[in-house]
Amino acid sequence: MKYSLSVPILFLGLLTISCQTETDSQKQEDQQVADQVIPVMQLTTQAATLEHDYAGHLEAVQNVEVRARISGYLEKILVDEGKPVRKGQVMFKLSDAEYQVEIAQANASLESARAQAQSARVEMGRTKLLVDKDIISASELKLANAKIDAAQASIDQAKAALSNARLRVAMTSIKAPFDGIINRIPYKVGSLIEQGTLLTTVSDISQIYAYFNVSEKEYLSFIKKRRDPNKTAPREVDLVLADDSHYPYPGKIETTETVFEGNSGTIAFRAKFPNPNQLLRHGATGKITLDTDVNDALLVPQKAVFEVQDKNFVYVVDANNQVKARSFVPRSRINQFYIVQSGLKPGERIVYEGTQNIKDGMKIVPKPVSADSLRVMYAGIQ
Repeated sequence: MKYSLSVPILFLGLLTISCQTETDSQKQEDQQVADQVIPVMQLTTQAATLEHDYAGHLEAVQNVEVRARISGYLEKILVDEGKPVRKGQVMFKLSDAEYQVEIAQANASLESARAQAQSARVEMGRTKLLVDKDIISASELKLANAKIDAAQASIDQAKAALSNARLRVAMTSIKAPFDGIINRIPYKVGSLIEQGTLLTTVSDISQIYAYFNVSEKEYLSFIKKRRDPNKTAPREVDLVLADDSHYPYPGKIETTETVFEGNSGTIAFRAKFPNPNQLLRHGATGKITLDTDVNDALLVPQKAVFEVQDKNFVYVVDANNQVKARSFVPRSRINQFYIVQSGLKPGERIVYEGTQNIKDGMKIVPKPVSADSLRVMYAGIQ
């Protein structure tokens, strides 16, 4: 009997010693963590520059469709796709044989009308002589004058027909409306061109418009800053091309549209970019970067933030140097920092780095980190 009781007693003693050892080990581990020096920073408001990226659509300052104003066979193509043209330069030549015939007919009609007018004037002279001698009545003179007026009207009509025929001949030479670049030419020599047929388009890409949509909130912020004499609204924007390269010339915001799009709730801004090397083309896309200055931004370093279930948290250090996890809502992000929208206040202390080594409610030894020393991490923070 004594032997059978000693076994449980011995096991219970070993279990007690093991639990005590584990408890002491955990306390020792927690004490070692608590004794660690943890970098801590105090939150302050600072001036910062926010960058907003928008999808941009590029358009030439002028992009005009060139269409045939009359019908005819395409006789000559005097330009090539992608090549520059000057204002007034002949680009296409349509056959004009039938319109030259119209000119000849109009000239003949004009000469006939002039002959009729001359005949009417001679007749009026004879009629006037007879009226003066009381051989015929005065009404015959009025009739002669009417014939002269009719003949003059025929002359004017013939002149108009001649001018129209000459204009139609001139329309067979399609000229460039302004200095620009020729786009695609869908028809070849010998094609029958109907009136209104699109022959090509000409783009003036000496400067480029960039259209991008902003939200109603951002629009109101921009307008208020532009109207406030104490604030400077952003006027220049940068362009990132499709290959992620930065366009070397900044653009300037010129105007906005007047109507918000119903589905997206956005409104379009228009910026103009110089294009001296003609790198930008009509219809291209890019990313518009708009900088906005914020004077009272509350910045939190990215390395101080950890995520739990898609929420952002930091460890806030109280007056007793105990840490407490707290969630916050970021307004936006600029490189290494979050700008706080809500959840944190200026003057509070947070753990700057080492969040993986501490736990909620733990007491730490804070090592102050100056906010000034962090400004070098991001050039937009003043």
